Amino acid sequence: MEVSKKTKQEKKKVLLMGKSGAGKSSMRSIIFSNHVAKDVRRLGATIDVDKKRVKFLGNLLLDIWDCGGQDAFTESYLTSQKSYVFSEVGVLIYVFDIESTDFSSAENPPPGHSDGDLRTFDAVIAALAEYSPKARIFALVHKIDLVSGSFRPAVIHDKSQAIRAHSGPFVSNIGIDATSIWDESLYRAWGSIVNSLMPNLDIIEIGLRDLQAVTEAEEVVLFEQSTFLTVTRIGTPVGDDNPNHDRYERLSNIIKTFKNSLS
Repeated sequence: MEVSKKTKQEKKKVLLMGKSGAGKSSMRSIIFSNHVAKDVRRLGATIDVDKKRVKFLGNLLLDIWDCGGQDAFTESYLTSQKSYVFSEVGVLIYVFDIESTDFSSAENPPPGHSDGDLRTFDAVIAALAEYSPKARIFALVHKIDLVSGSFRPAVIHDKSQAIRAHSGPFVSNIGIDATSIWDESLYRAWGSIVNSLMPNLDIIEIGLRDLQAVTEAEEVVLFEQSTFLTVTRIGTPVGDDNPNHDRYERLSNIIKTFKNSLS
């Protein structure tokens, strides 16, 4: 029996937000437009809202709204465009620049400084709670490569704790990851995000379990064919004991780099 494609497709609105220069468009271009890290330096600042529809794993349509982070645009999102921007959101991805000098939520920022990152985040969270209370939230502490390795864990911990404290009604389901365009962390974070959006993931995993049983594989991993993000995996106890915990993200990065080298 033929099933209408309309009944199969599921659309999800994804808001990509953060202050200007945080790296939102760069990571989007690497994941969804096959750019490599060294190429994204040429990207200009996003003007207003840049929309892109991505077909993911056949029946999932991601409507990605890359929202320019300049103060004038952010004010517009939170006032005149609030219902338009924040209605029917499936996922909010908020990007924090780890080296931002405006991270605090001070109500009276110094001259020449914009509102603190966390204060803007508070306003975004409030708008999302009003118009899309069932949305998932992911916060990415980005550009971690700019922090010295010895200081990195403490900086990430402090930023993450502050972000969680400002996540309001979403505190119980916010996901926080530290990312960089120069390593596999970006693929790990976006893999988790897309995994949370997948419809019928349990049915997909049943098929993977059957494949694993027939092939007697230690591990079966499903990657999305265009982005090479990890969708899900099924493993045996032997596969689960693999000490290379970042192997999926490394493989995503290797395959995508190889694909780009052929184009």
